[in-house]
This record gives sequence, structure tokens and C-alpha cells, in this order.
Amino acid sequence: MTPSDIVLANRLADAAGAAIRDFWRGEIGIEAKQDASPVTLADRAAEEAMRRVLAAEAPRDGIIGEELGSERADASRVWVLDPIDGTTSFAAGRPIFGTLIALLQDGWPVLGVIDQPIARERWVGVIGQPTTFNGTPVSTRPCRELSGATLATTSPSLFDDHDAEHFMALAAKTAHRRMIWGGDCYNYGLLASGHVDLVVESGLKLHDFAALVPVVEGAGGQMCDWAGHPLSADSTGDVIALGDPARLDDVLEALACGHG
Repeated sequence: MTPSDIVLANRLADAAGAAIRDFWRGEIGIEAKQDASPVTLADRAAEEAMRRVLAAEAPRDGIIGEELGSERADASRVWVLDPIDGTTSFAAGRPIFGTLIALLQDGWPVLGVIDQPIARERWVGVIGQPTTFNGTPVSTRPCRELSGATLATTSPSLFDDHDAEHFMALAAKTAHRRMIWGGDCYNYGLLASGHVDLVVESGLKLHDFAALVPVVEGAGGQMCDWAGHPLSADSTGDVIALGDPARLDDVLEALACGHG
């Protein structure tokens, strides 16, 4: 990875954002995909815009996109694109969705962008470098006890029954009156900036989490699966994001206490 990759990632975010803003709170042509998740004209337009940039500037790199499939997915360098993470929020006119852009090197996330194109908020994470928010370094906050942690997740309906029991066992040990529902990738940006302590989700796909890893870890946090293993292209999609890595054992223990 080179500095030019960071420039390219920002250019991808700019292209996607411009496409998304054209549809914001307008006619978005929402449809249901085969898995019942929503997709809009803006999702497709944003991914098309990013792919045009990559075709011109990185034609040998692979691409894995949520809406338009994969190209050269077995390349050593692969861009992972989620044009709108949080399409439900986008469709409802809530500016807490984001565009996710990741660069994988041999299956490992080395660069990530979370871009909120309406508020024009952008987190950029690069392996070995501090995460920035609109160009300024940010950091996660310490969390002395799990009982004081603010926990976020997108929706309880996204957990299956088994995972829901484990999640609620964890939630019971956090500051559950401050729990945040909704937010998709935006929660991970808030965690990187020190406003949220913990995000836990399951069933995510590579395009949902790849970009988040460099952002969270570059801010001093940690991301892993529910067994504590680092996240890669081979991960199953059970995700923990911690602002304070010192709480990892507490989180893993609480998750393991779920029934089933």
C-alpha cells in the first residue's frame, strides 16, 4: 500500500458521495433484493461511480461490491465497496448511513473509509497510521468497566435466536439504558471518535466490516469476531468493535454466558 492508495480511496468516497447526494430525500426507486434487504438507485449509482474511478486508476486491482458483484476477487489487492451501508436509514432520510471503502491486501484490511456524504463526515483508517476524522486524528476512549459501556448495534432483528441470546447476555452487563439501536457503520465511526464504547453485531458480510477494521484499530480500538480472532476476508461476520481493548475478555465472557 502506498500514499496514492489513500488518495484513491478518498477519490472513491468523493465519487460515491456526489452520486448519493443527487438522490437524497428524492425519488430513490427502492426495491427489495433476493435476501429482502433494500436497494435503491443511489446504491447502484454510487457503486458505478466508484467502479469507474477504479477502472481508470487501478485496473489490475480486484473489486468486491455489494451491488454489482466481483471482478478479479482473487487478486492480492482487492477493493471492497459498500456504496450505502444503512440503506434503510438512507431511504428514510436519516443521515446515519455511510459509504464503506476498504482495500484488502492478501485478504487482510489495510485501509478503510467510512464516509457520511450528507453531513460530509469522513473517517479514514490506514494500517500503522492514526485514524483521521475529516483530516484530524481521533482516538477511542477508555472504558474502565463493562457496566459503564455504551453499546450499539444496528437492529435486534438482525440477530438469529441463538445470537440474540448471547447479545442480550452481554447487553445486560453494559450500561443498557444508554444502548444505541440503529446506525449501521456510523456507530463504528462514533466509536473511533470516542463517543461509543462497544459495537457488537452478527451476520455481517465482508463489505459490511472490512472498511471498519482499519478505522477502529487506527484510533486505538480493536475489532475481532465473537471468539476474539482478527477479522479477515475469511471471517464469518460475527463482529466486536471495542474502543478500549482492555475490555475484550469481559466482552467475550459475557457473550459466552448467553443460553444455547
